[in-house]
Amino acid sequence: MSAEATGAELQTIVAARLLRDAGSVFIGVGRPGTAAILAREIYNPDLVLVYESGTIGAKPSRVPLSIGDGELAETADTVVSVAEMFNYWIGAGRVQVAFLGAAQIDRHANLNSTVIGDYAHPKTRLPGAGGAPEIAAGCEEVVVIAPHDPRTLVERLDFRTTVGFGDGPGDRERFGYRGRGPSAVVTDLGLLEPDPESKELVLTRVHPGVSVEQARRATGWDLRVAAEPEATEPPDAEELSALRELQAR
Repeated sequence: MSAEATGAELQTIVAARLLRDAGSVFIGVGRPGTAAILAREIYNPDLVLVYESGTIGAKPSRVPLSIGDGELAETADTVVSVAEMFNYWIGAGRVQVAFLGAAQIDRHANLNSTVIGDYAHPKTRLPGAGGAPEIAAGCEEVVVIAPHDPRTLVERLDFRTTVGFGDGPGDRERFGYRGRGPSAVVTDLGLLEPDPESKELVLTRVHPGVSVEQARRATGWDLRVAAEPEATEPPDAEELSALRELQAR
């Protein structure tokens, strides 16, 4: 087996590492879900996986086909209604971390999953908000997983579906949101984290083989960079083997 990870594999593993000490994580399907299952298998066996369909404590042996995959309900500690999920678990801040994706992200970690182009006459109509606005408002923290390119990391969203930090400091508090907001954006080039004061995303880490300038060119705004950005630790053989085995099931 090749010990060299692809950009997608590295992104998934970096996201999984962020869950080493988490108690619970709210996830969907795709790369965020794969990262959470991987984290539970190799770092954090007590991690509670929570899905929007109402399954709490699911223990999938493979990557689910959807949030309605039968294995999630079969292996869950409990299954609740969607209304209870959002009113009791999400809205009350009982889930620690949420993993979200998006079609567009701006410098304050606001997300667009609604349309590309004009709302009335869009170039592309996307899946929509789902539960993301409530999830981002209620969970203790949010981790966003997305590709690093100028079409995704944009100067201005075509539509603001989900609030990260709004227009800057104080907006989450003004809106009455319970959660702290996005703590990280994991891309295939590096890691972006919000500045504590301005709440603007800052490049704090670059992945192996990626330069700071490459990450800046792939960003739709003038990306701020930490004074000394760290280098991401390459995946070890165990991490890469576990991920590839999981995806092959």
